[in-house]
Amino acid sequence: MERRCRNRGFSLIELLIVIAIILIISAIAIPRITSTKRMANELAAIRACQAINTAQIQYFAQYGRYASSLVELGPVPGGGQPTPDTANLMDENLVDGIHLGYAFSMIGTPAGYSLNADPQSPDSGSRTFYTDHSTTVRYRFGTEPATENDPPIE
Repeated sequence: MERRCRNRGFSLIELLIVIAIILIISAIAIPRITSTKRMANELAAIRACQAINTAQIQYFAQYGRYASSLVELGPVPGGGQPTPDTANLMDENLVDGIHLGYAFSMIGTPAGYSLNADPQSPDSGSRTFYTDHSTTVRYRFGTEPATENDPPIE
C-alpha cells in the first residue's frame, strides 16, 4: 500500500479566522490609541500655556510690560544678549505658534495679554484653551476658541 504524504498548510477558513481576530483586536486598539494621543496633546497644550505664562511674568519683571507676541519671548538668534524683541525666556518650539497639533496665538495689550491654544485638527485635541495675565488656564470643548468666561482647569 502506497501512502501519500500530504504537505498540509493552512486552509482558507483558518486564514480567514486569523484575519478576523486581527481586525477585531485592531478595531478595539486604534480608538484607544487615538484617544490617548489626543489627551497627551491636550496636556502638552496646557503645559505650554503655563510655560508661556511663566515667561510672561519674567518678561514683565525685566521690561515692565508684557510681551505682545511669542517671538518677543523666544530665543535670541545667534545667541546674543536678550532684548525686549527676543528675551530668551522660552524654547524655540513655541515661538512659531505650532506645538504638538495645537496652534497658539497671543494678543498683547497695554494692560496684559491673552493667549489661545486651538487644535489644528480633531485628532489633535477636543478642547481649546485660553489664558491671560491672570495665569489661569481655561478650556472649552469643541472648536470654538475658549475665553475668559470658560471654566478653569483644576
